[in-house]
Amino acid sequence: MDAQEIADRSEITELLARYTRAVDSGHWDLLDEVFTPDASIDYRSSGGISGTRDEVKAWLAEVLSHWPGRSHLVGAATFAFGDGEARVSAPFLDTLAPTREMTGARTKGFLHGGGWYHHRLRRTPGGWRSVELVEEQSWRTAT
Repeated sequence: MDAQEIADRSEITELLARYTRAVDSGHWDLLDEVFTPDASIDYRSSGGISGTRDEVKAWLAEVLSHWPGRSHLVGAATFAFGDGEARVSAPFLDTLAPTREMTGARTKGFLHGGGWYHHRLRRTPGGWRSVELVEEQSWRTAT
């Protein structure tokens, strides 16, 4: 692994963290620093939509308002580089809560899930950006 690949991996890891920060905080414009304007984002495996960055931003803002307490954990990613692109897959766990306040473990309304985020990324003048995200929801539980 050369110095450029190490730098690329570091930048992409920061991009994955930026994605989770945007979703968990509700700062939807941060997704502009994750995705290209014409990116294809597919959440159909979890019952969501497939659309462009702006369509998905609007949808997330509407749907996730029902779970204001949100937390994502993204695990160790795998990388495949070639032709100015990178294919990156990373496991995730998420929790969606009906409130931001601390609540008991048996409180109704929590959703927990996990799966894989599969990104196709491209190097742009502003850095690495995702041109495609496919969420592979593996499991979901509700309390």
